[in-house]
Amino acid sequence: MKPIRLMSGFLTVGFWTLASRVLGFVREVMILSLIGPGPLMDAFVAAFRLPNMFRRFFAEGAFNAAFVPMFSTKLEGDEDPARFGRDALNGLALMTLMLTALAMIFMPALVWATAGGFDQERFDLTVGFGRIVFPYIFFMSLSALFSGILNATGRFAAAAAAPVLLNVMVIGAMASAHILGADVIQWLIWAVPLAGIAQLGLTWSAAASAGFALRPGWPRWTPDMRQMVRTAVPAALATGVMQINLVVGQIVASQYDNAVSWLFAADRLYQLPLGVVGIAVGIVLLPDLSRKLKAGDSEGAREAYSRASEFAMALTIPSAIALIVIPLPLVSVMFKRGATGADDAAAIALAVSVYGLGLPAFVLQKVLQPQYFARGDTKRPFYFAVVAMVINAGLAIGLSSAVGWLAPAIAATVAGWGMLGLLYWGLRDKGDIVQLDARYRSRLPRIIVSALVMGVVLWIAEIMLTPALGTDYVRYLALLGLILIGAAAYFGAAQVTGALRASDLRQAVRR
Repeated sequence: MKPIRLMSGFLTVGFWTLASRVLGFVREVMILSLIGPGPLMDAFVAAFRLPNMFRRFFAEGAFNAAFVPMFSTKLEGDEDPARFGRDALNGLALMTLMLTALAMIFMPALVWATAGGFDQERFDLTVGFGRIVFPYIFFMSLSALFSGILNATGRFAAAAAAPVLLNVMVIGAMASAHILGADVIQWLIWAVPLAGIAQLGLTWSAAASAGFALRPGWPRWTPDMRQMVRTAVPAALATGVMQINLVVGQIVASQYDNAVSWLFAADRLYQLPLGVVGIAVGIVLLPDLSRKLKAGDSEGAREAYSRASEFAMALTIPSAIALIVIPLPLVSVMFKRGATGADDAAAIALAVSVYGLGLPAFVLQKVLQPQYFARGDTKRPFYFAVVAMVINAGLAIGLSSAVGWLAPAIAATVAGWGMLGLLYWGLRDKGDIVQLDARYRSRLPRIIVSALVMGVVLWIAEIMLTPALGTDYVRYLALLGLILIGAAAYFGAAQVTGALRASDLRQAVRR
């Protein structure tokens, strides 16, 4: 994949991820407005986290690390990628069906293990909600496999667009329930598994159009499957360790009223740049690196890695500065309405600023992990994730007595930087491929300076716009103005410092 095509892939995935995240904001705004922080929202967040936790464990962790590189290799060689894809599909389907059945039976134990601080009302609600939403993992895991096939063949749009369906269906369900005077939370809960079916249908049909109309059957235990499992298990464990971090944070937060809801809302805000930049870069970079490393193209792999890092930092650093400098205007305008009051907005904003401090680390992890996965090395990321888990758990539990519900956010940020440092340390012996080129080393300081200039401008602009930001209806225009001022300040400073060039942006969108 040439650098121009690589950047086009980043932008394609980034566009659809941005659409999903924007609709996700609409979804969270509606949840916070129609349901609001409290027992119902806490229970929904805890229940919805269960299938998402296992989805990341099986689908994103295992298949991004094991399936995509192997499938990409078979596409370039003389082997039959469709047969391998069919075997992987059947194995994953059986595994997730068994997991779903066990979860439905032992749901109370799962809720106790992940939200042990809930009182009886929230606990019972979470068990009921969990049994409805958990089948989502089956449909989403299979959808992730078809997405891996599409990404490996360079068809990024359908796979990246699939998550949009979840938000569209959830938003539609809540809006319909509100208009009809029905129970919003029940419509919200039932929309989740239905959205999973729709996402699977979209990715399966797109894969079929690409020549991979895989049909389900009985799993076969082949040498390829053994190799994939050997690679996938450490990656799944590494992803599972990261999910343990979320569970630890939720357990701590569940001791405090509304804290699960606050941290969930803050997480959704910082996930916007993380999803648009970090996940987009990781999805596109992994198959490209796998092909280049197999072909012995060290220079091409280095170019891809450097451009991915540059693209990621050019968008992530200013995003992090904005989350740190203006969290309250962002949260107040987006979330403060209906059942979500000023105190809720202030708490969410505080968590957003803490997450903002860790955003560059979270994104760079997505850039660095493909360096390991493309080489079939999933063991060391697992070991590093275990260390990060210990850091996270120690801080989340240890700091809770001093800073209360905010401890999980602080712990996640510190552990994120720790994980990043370990990933860099683990690549110290990999040679020139992982060394960033002179262009990146020259531009990174300029990106940082440009982002700091933007931060100062945003701080001044927020002071000037404070009256408008606190006025109904006008606050939307005021926030839009604040964002436009920040964007103009950053890109203007980037042109002056040489951090970004207009020619680079024009070239990136061409094929």
